[in-house]
Amino acid sequence: MLFALILSAGFITSCSRVGVGARPSSGAEMLFDGTREMLDEKWTYWEGPGFTAEMPIKWELVPDPVDEGMVLNSNDPAAAGGKYGSADIVTRKKYRDFRLHVEFLVEHEGGNSGVYLQNRYEIQILDGDSSMHGMGAVINEIESPYDHYKGAGKWNAYDMTFRAARFENGSRTEKALVTLYFNGDKAYTNIGINQVWGGPRSGIDGGNDGGKGITDTPGGIKLQAEGHPVLYRNIWIKELELEEPDTDF
Repeated sequence: MLFALILSAGFITSCSRVGVGARPSSGAEMLFDGTREMLDEKWTYWEGPGFTAEMPIKWELVPDPVDEGMVLNSNDPAAAGGKYGSADIVTRKKYRDFRLHVEFLVEHEGGNSGVYLQNRYEIQILDGDSSMHGMGAVINEIESPYDHYKGAGKWNAYDMTFRAARFENGSRTEKALVTLYFNGDKAYTNIGINQVWGGPRSGIDGGNDGGKGITDTPGGIKLQAEGHPVLYRNIWIKELELEEPDTDF
């Protein structure tokens, strides 16, 4: 398994809390450990309005270009040409509040993918873009914390705590909130997320009132296929119950 390999490679330590190589916290669930078995068990394609792929998942497991072990390549053939929503993968399990760790490596300049919280809100992966649509941003909600990015060809890590939107009588009373550490450094805290961006092919509620019609349903963790070789490894999640509107950690 990936953990045995990366432990032997020496870049995971018992004290790692955030950043590349961070080990799962107590009570966390591994979502991807470098094996095909876990990919098939815990992930599926998101069959949204732009879906064109076919099961089984065509994302390939490839050798880690930096360390030992196998990693996941988002370059699904159905997404060639940047056809987002055509071959995105999402966890079978759905979540509300959580702590999430994801490691990614953009192989080439301009590489594009994304991590979606509740299959709604995108944390962007886009090499070379430091705008509000760029690397590490809650897309279109905050400027990119690009200075934390290590660059193409290197492993990067997102650590985040997310609190789902709150509702009363079917109406949203509190926005979703997220705090992000990018490569071990805090990038932003308690960012309120206004809507789903990118239209119906982007994720849950993307087609509701131009993405502003957020609903009170849990969603999976989604990884975006944009026709680029962006690699993933060491993905884990811990479910939380955040009563207060605070995601700082």
